Amino acid sequence: MNQLFLHCRGGFEGECAAEITDLAAEQGIYGYAKAKPHSAHVIFVTENAEQLISALDFRRLIFTRQWFMCGEPLTNLPVDDRLTPILAEIGQLPHSRALVMETVDTNEGKELSGLAKKFATPLQRQLDKRGLQRTKAKYNLHILFTRTDTAFVGVSPAENSAPWPMGIPRLKLPKESPSRATLKLEEAWHQFIPRDQWDHQLQGGQRAVDLGAAPGGWTWLLVQRGMFVEAVDNGPMQEALMETGQVTHHKADGFQFEPRKPVDWLVCDIVDKPARVVAMVSRWFEAGFCQQAIFNLKLPMKQRYQEVQKLLQRLAEACDAAGKPVNLRARQLYHDREEITVMAQRRA
Repeated sequence: MNQLFLHCRGGFEGECAAEITDLAAEQGIYGYAKAKPHSAHVIFVTENAEQLISALDFRRLIFTRQWFMCGEPLTNLPVDDRLTPILAEIGQLPHSRALVMETVDTNEGKELSGLAKKFATPLQRQLDKRGLQRTKAKYNLHILFTRTDTAFVGVSPAENSAPWPMGIPRLKLPKESPSRATLKLEEAWHQFIPRDQWDHQLQGGQRAVDLGAAPGGWTWLLVQRGMFVEAVDNGPMQEALMETGQVTHHKADGFQFEPRKPVDWLVCDIVDKPARVVAMVSRWFEAGFCQQAIFNLKLPMKQRYQEVQKLLQRLAEACDAAGKPVNLRARQLYHDREEITVMAQRRA
């Protein structure tokens, strides 16, 4: 297995490739990336694939949704018997904990999702029969179809990869939600906060500020967790949301608003220049206005990866200089478009 397969958002292959190349170099590991525009994946070729995927913390990756190490794809698979050659390839791999069936996140990939689901049942049956899986195995097994007769077969560290196929959590928009933006914040929670810590970090009774709140997609989700929210936006909020008694609506400029008392959470989905958003978030942490924040950064048209690195470094350095250091994580979510989502948390 001399390469990594990295899932990403279509159109961001260049950013994904630049990021994995830089992070590999930090580990003293060198290789080259193969990135085809709008293919929604990158192949990073290196003789040290296993060393890299073990040494690099998956949580550091911003533009990669999911990854696994593999060799060259199996091609010309017989349509009437794909199972035999794929099982032969699996037999050369370490035992796995779970089977992950995937395609890439493109229109062509979606057309193959039915094949992947259908293929999973007989494959799982054979894995069980041959004893190729172990409950405490280090790796998950990935099978990814790129065509009906072509598949990548590989493994990812079960504790150092995304817990969902293709790195995409399957979320459903509640019918009561004011907007689809709800899914973006919920996905951010799944990405940045371990599920067993939700009751601690997302407690009922906490206080939050939502900048750019209208019509209330993010505020709605905070309210569902039992929080009390100051929603800041000149636009109208959903009436049903206001009737909960948990929301105070401030018709004000989100960049100028300051809470009267410190709050537990700041969330912000304002579409503006990313440098301006970073400066605002930095000011909130420096002033002690919040303990944690989730916010979006709209990306420029060019040098997006480089700009992200610059902005995150600027935020970290400003908070350090103020004696209010923060831990930062960022990811381009499935529900993001030309943006990334960042979580900042005060460091003790």
